Amino acid sequence: MAFFINDDCVSCGTCAAGCPSDAIDMGDDKYVIDQDKCVSCGACKESCPVEAIEEK
Repeated sequence: MAFFINDDCVSCGTCAAGCPSDAIDMGDDKYVIDQDKCVSCGACKESCPVEAIEEK
């Protein structure tokens, strides 16, 4: 499954800090997940305090 950060993101950086594959970086207005680096582990989803990460 792929993970995506939705518009509820508050740019806190918690997801990026917990990503074991360094697949998350700050985009223009919120964090974004590089699908080529993402290993679909779900660590970002588990760590997000505002539940802004979705699985598709």
